[in-house]
Amino acid sequence: VDGAAPDTVQSLQHEIEVIKAKIAQEREKIKDKTLHQVADLANILSIDQLNIKIRKSLKGHNAKVLCLDWCSDKRHLVSSSQDGKLIVWDAFTTNKEHALTLPTTWVMGCAYSPSGTAVACGGLDNKLTVFPLTMEDDSQSRKKVVGTHTSYTSCCLFPGSDNQVLAGSGDATTTLWDVESGTVLQTFHGHISDVMSIDLAPGPN
Repeated sequence: VDGAAPDTVQSLQHEIEVIKAKIAQEREKIKDKTLHQVADLANILSIDQLNIKIRKSLKGHNAKVLCLDWCSDKRHLVSSSQDGKLIVWDAFTTNKEHALTLPTTWVMGCAYSPSGTAVACGGLDNKLTVFPLTMEDDSQSRKKVVGTHTSYTSCCLFPGSDNQVLAGSGDATTTLWDVESGTVLQTFHGHISDVMSIDLAPGPN
């Protein structure tokens, strides 16, 4: 496009606008109800009618918080941010129990292990990293890089065991890793673009 003639660029821009208009027209044809109408039919309360209160506000990140996960004890949580920090919080007291720095400024996914003794995270460094959580030792120095994708790591979770981590990636795969050995246990293919989120069905894993 940079080397194209001005009239070619203008014709392409015009074609884009025509296509956008056609898409808008097609959407209007099949839009039989608005979101408010559907909500009214389902008797869904508006936000103004909901009694939502802020219970705790956890402050400590210096950029957008991209992910968080609750610990199984329902007291602690881990959050990851665009500031390159992974913070483990006591949600009752709002105190920070661990503040971990990663080599990438975008920590996109994080997860608490089922036992509550470790957290996993990943981001634009393509790596899936696990940190053991102990008050006596330095969690930063004991970190373990479990695996590396060929593109960024977008999300992760522990599928019912501290010994395995499931991670989604921008390389269009979801991979099950063994934490101890760092080997791939299973890779799930099927997406043709970035995997942005993963979850497990309820029940025994």
